[in-house]
Amino acid sequence: MSIQYDPKLNDELQVPPQRAAQTARVHGAVMTPTAAKVMAVLRVATGLVFLWAFLDKTFGWGYSTTSAQAWINGGSPTKGFLSHVDVGPFAGTLRSWAGAPWADWLFMTGLLAIGLAVVLGIGLRVAAVTGTLMLLLMWVAEWPLDRFTEAGQPSGSTNPIIDYHLLYAIALIALAAVYAGNTWGFGRRWAQVVRQRRWLL
Repeated sequence: MSIQYDPKLNDELQVPPQRAAQTARVHGAVMTPTAAKVMAVLRVATGLVFLWAFLDKTFGWGYSTTSAQAWINGGSPTKGFLSHVDVGPFAGTLRSWAGAPWADWLFMTGLLAIGLAVVLGIGLRVAAVTGTLMLLLMWVAEWPLDRFTEAGQPSGSTNPIIDYHLLYAIALIALAAVYAGNTWGFGRRWAQVVRQRRWLL
């Protein structure tokens, strides 16, 4: 006995949510319109996390960066964070990077580029790779595996493995995997621009 596959697609070539589970040939093969919108909201929210960090560090809006420490006022976006790294096997190396112009420019360029790409829904694969690399470096700097700092004080780690850096990285990878830029973003137009260079999607 064979099961007939009849998805009854709507005008946007999407399966209605009521039929998604029954019509998918394999688990995960269907993205409902509701799921696509939820992923679009996650995409914009995740991108705004990166953009907010860039803007606050650039202009010193007083949240994590004061006006006096703002990048445009001569402050260093990496000095405050990296100079206080006191956990993990790479603490000394990361402290030596604190305030270095190359580190400031690389960090800020990354925040801006990743944030814009994710909000606009373009280049999500590149944003996922570079964003994950940046977040993993930040995870290494906080080194949540250690319960105590070099001075023997509590490190403040609440989970030795999964923290917000890894969750953001997983979100970036998921957004690229489901082409989240195609809903409420410029993903489809971007695909026409990059054509066969699919790694740029």
